[in-house]
Amino acid sequence: MNLISTTGSAPVLLAAMLLVGGCGTIGGRADPAKYESMSCAELNSAVGSSASDISQTAITRGKVANTSVPRWLLGGSRVKTAVANRETARIDRLKQQQDAAVAVRARKCDGSAD
Repeated sequence: MNLISTTGSAPVLLAAMLLVGGCGTIGGRADPAKYESMSCAELNSAVGSSASDISQTAITRGKVANTSVPRWLLGGSRVKTAVANRETARIDRLKQQQDAAVAVRARKCDGSAD
């Protein structure tokens, strides 16, 4: 009975990992010019939003990295690694966006939110 429950969950696990991996490519490069036109309150919001996105992506990456893939599932560990790598790349992009917003905020704002 235990074999049946783990056998049934493996395809679901693989499908979930592929869906999460596909979502990891959403988003673009940081455009510093778009931050120049923002007010201090908007910059604060952008920094907070990117911090939240980084945290959520890191949680997802941790869940994927800690997922136990059965040995008999061919390619399962490669999929797991690929998904974790995509999430890491997404975190790097989000950090670049956050760094760009922080740099503009430091230059434009005096510590208050307009």
